[in-house]
Amino acid sequence: MADKILILEDDIAFLTMLSTFLQRKEFQVEGVSSMEAAKEKLTQQSFSLLITDLKLPDGSGLDILEFAKQTSPKTQVILMTGYAEVSTAVEAIKKGALDYISKPFRPEELLMVMKQAKECTKERVPDNKPKKTLPKNGGLPKTKFVSGISEASKRFHQYLKLVGPTNMGVLIQGESGTGKEVAAQAIHEYSDRMDKNFVAVDCGAIPKEIAASEFFGHIKGSFTGAVNDKKGHFEAAHQGTLFLDEVGNLSYENQVQLLRALQERKIKPVGSNTEIEVDVRIISATNEDLLDAVAKGNFREDLYHRLNEFSIQIPSLNDRKEDLFLYTEYFLNAANESLQKNVLGLSPQVELAFKNYNWPGNLRELKNVLKRAVLLSPGTHIELEAIPKEVVLGSEPKPVKNFSKDFNEKQLIMNALEEAGHNKSKAARLLNITRKTLYNKMELYDLKQ
Repeated sequence: MADKILILEDDIAFLTMLSTFLQRKEFQVEGVSSMEAAKEKLTQQSFSLLITDLKLPDGSGLDILEFAKQTSPKTQVILMTGYAEVSTAVEAIKKGALDYISKPFRPEELLMVMKQAKECTKERVPDNKPKKTLPKNGGLPKTKFVSGISEASKRFHQYLKLVGPTNMGVLIQGESGTGKEVAAQAIHEYSDRMDKNFVAVDCGAIPKEIAASEFFGHIKGSFTGAVNDKKGHFEAAHQGTLFLDEVGNLSYENQVQLLRALQERKIKPVGSNTEIEVDVRIISATNEDLLDAVAKGNFREDLYHRLNEFSIQIPSLNDRKEDLFLYTEYFLNAANESLQKNVLGLSPQVELAFKNYNWPGNLRELKNVLKRAVLLSPGTHIELEAIPKEVVLGSEPKPVKNFSKDFNEKQLIMNALEEAGHNKSKAARLLNITRKTLYNKMELYDLKQ
């Protein structure tokens, strides 16, 4: 059965184009142009994927993302963004979006993002098969980990090797997209548990109502929908490593359950009276300040100390720019293998753009940019035309503004908004521009929306 997709886009022409393209690719597609219509669809039907614009006339893509996570947790979300919205898109990924794609884009690029999103979802499914045994020589699989040559990377790698052979609970902190799960796998592979399961869990994607079942399992008939016995993440990771990504998103009740399991080293499946002993090493990760959450009463202090026996701060890509082209080569090779292409490298112009760009999405953004660029490159080297505009524009020196022109334009927009009673559509018509252009201008001049 084809995947069922919901598209939320207020530009009707663009919505029609995307829907038609995806239907030709044998997807089941429904399109809506408002938040209310999207909420109604998500409530009434099941969708494997929601593709939504970030800026909407009656709300934000972040709002519908949060609604989808609560109402239809199995629905994955991809955001469509314009230039200068990358930081917001990164924030969306923190909140559970799988990926984002920058406008303007070709429909083929969206297919690539959807494919990556599906691969990412598959990687999150716990695999109960034993992992391949690696030689205990301090080496890591080259396909998983790039240690880096910068001082920040060397120090970070040293911490991974230092804590790996212990059984200490490790808390990995850092920005979204820095590769926290890869770091957790590296710790696992440096440990004596390397030939046992490594189970990764996205705590932000688990609704609190079913978290106990996900972590501890359940027996058949214990609640509506429990048609079979289910093994939980703890039991699946027995004698191995359980990686809790975005652990700060767990509800207070789920934190209590997790703490008890860690203290007692025993779990009880939902609906069962029998306790099961488990031997699990916990590695957790967050891009939030958990100490601040503790201070505000949102995260249990005793659980924080249990998880944080050893803390590692993973550096952002901007903090280890010396490693940029190591990762570029690694992701380029991976993209070539995945897409069956033979792109050899970057043009000098793209190299310069990469060097000057800040990479707010870190390694995840670099990986996505390179994979799409490889897909779009007809020749042996990636040219500027194949990389997103935000990378090109974000790496250019900011032009000196014509303050007189900018002031006049800003004043015109303010006057139009005032006259239209801050109705964006009316203001756009008064200015004889599209609503999206108005949004971009308002963002440029830092006008409240």
